[in-house]
Amino acid sequence: MIECNEGRCTLKGAVTLENALTLREEGLRLFAAPEVTLDLAGVTEVDSAAVSLLFEWRRAALAANRTIRYVNLPDNLTSLATLYGVTELVGAE
Repeated sequence: MIECNEGRCTLKGAVTLENALTLREEGLRLFAAPEVTLDLAGVTEVDSAAVSLLFEWRRAALAANRTIRYVNLPDNLTSLATLYGVTELVGAE
């Protein structure tokens, strides 16, 4: 589930292949501010789809001349990004 308030958004719950498409569409709809900060502290479960989802949101933001940054990545997501060698591409902080 994604909640946004004036460019500050939170993502909570699982981010897996099962719900990645739904979250993708929800994020594309909600991330309308010129600058979005997405807090991932509430993410409870991830798989490789989560990394792809972060890339997709970043690509969409760049295409729309917006910025999105990710904060408070949970350890399991950071581990996946490290495993794939894409930590800097995700822009994890």
